[in-house]
Amino acid sequence: MFTVRKPRGFQHNYIYYDPRKEKLAKIEENAKRELGLLPPKEFEPEDIRGKFVGATTHLKRRKESGRKPLSYGVLIFAIVLLLLLMHYIVTGNLML
Repeated sequence: MFTVRKPRGFQHNYIYYDPRKEKLAKIEENAKRELGLLPPKEFEPEDIRGKFVGATTHLKRRKESGRKPLSYGVLIFAIVLLLLLMHYIVTGNLML
């Protein structure tokens, strides 16, 4: 409500990129590591990035849909509105 709209993000689609081929190469590399044909892989922080979001269904759905959580302004407005409603019910008048 009180924020400036952000411009549309840039998205670059590669022409000569096949995600299926890369995924198959990773599966093949992991299989070779399990069989002992390749040395164990060194730890990289990039390997665990995004695993928590992918493991939880509600976060995964929110990320796919692009929804954002409620902002603080909306929450404060709702709380003030509920307090005014409660005051009206208890006292019978709308003025404070």
